[in-house]
Amino acid sequence: MATDLDKLLRNLQIEQIDKYLFIGRSPRLPARVFGGQVLAQALNAAIRTVDAERSAHSMHAYFLRPGNPKKQIVYEVDPIRDGRGFTTRRVVAKQNGRAIFNTSVSFQLPENGPEHQMSIDMPAAPESLESDLDFWKRMAVEYPDRFEVPRFWAIDRRPVQRPDYLNPETDVGEPQTACWLKAEGALGDDSIQHQTLLAYMSDMTLLGAALRPHAVNTRSGNLMFASLDHALWLHRPFRVDEWLLYAHDSPSAAASRGFTRGSFYSREGVLVASVAQEALIRAK
Repeated sequence: MATDLDKLLRNLQIEQIDKYLFIGRSPRLPARVFGGQVLAQALNAAIRTVDAERSAHSMHAYFLRPGNPKKQIVYEVDPIRDGRGFTTRRVVAKQNGRAIFNTSVSFQLPENGPEHQMSIDMPAAPESLESDLDFWKRMAVEYPDRFEVPRFWAIDRRPVQRPDYLNPETDVGEPQTACWLKAEGALGDDSIQHQTLLAYMSDMTLLGAALRPHAVNTRSGNLMFASLDHALWLHRPFRVDEWLLYAHDSPSAAASRGFTRGSFYSREGVLVASVAQEALIRAK
C-alpha cells in the first residue's frame, strides 16, 4: 500500500503535457492549496526544462491568490534565458485562467570558488524530541474537542521548543524557533526529488518565529495567516530523507506582515539552504 510519502511524491511530480506546460493536482483535505506544494511543483516544472548538468540555486516567488485544491493547477514555464553559466526560468501557476503564483528560478553549472558559512550551536538531537504526530495523537486524546490526529503524514517534524497551543500567553519569547525535519521514508539518489521536497518543506514552521513575541500561535482563532512571498537558496547538496535542522528568526513584524528567515542545516551543522519569507498576519 502506498505511504503518505509516496502519495506526496506523486503529487509533486507533476504531469508534463508540452515542452513548457505542466499540470499539477492537490490533495483535497485542506480548504486551500498549501503554499509549499505550489513552490515544489513550480520548481519541479522548471527543473524539467533545464539541462541535467545545471542545478537550481535560487527561487523567488509570490503567492498571488489562494489555490483551490479541487481544481488542477496549470504551470506555464517561460525559458527566459539560457546562458553559458546560468539559466533562468519563470513559472506562472494558474487556475481558471488566473495566476495564483509566480516564481523565477535560477540554475547554474557546477563551479569552484571560495567557501564559508556561519556556524550554529546545534540543539538537542531529533531522537530526543517528541514528533508532531505523537504530540497531536496525545493532544487528541487529552482534548478531543480541540485537537485531532493529522490524516496525512509524509514529513516527520520535531520542534526543538514546542509552542504552548493551550496557553500562548505563557509562551512569549524571542522571535526564534527551530525544528528538525525528515521525509518519512527513503528517497534514493535522484537530486530532483530531494530539491522538490525541500521546497515543499521550506514553507513549514516558518511563521512560528514571527508569532512567538505576541502571545499567539498558528491555532489562534482570531488571526488569519497566508504566505505572501518566498525565497529559497540552495547552497550545497543535501538529502531530505536524513534529518535537517530548520532554524528560524524573525527580524521584524509590522503592518500585518511578519518577516522570517530560515536556515537548513545537515545534522553535522553544514548549511545547505536558506529561506526568506513574508507572511500575512491579520486580525479576522
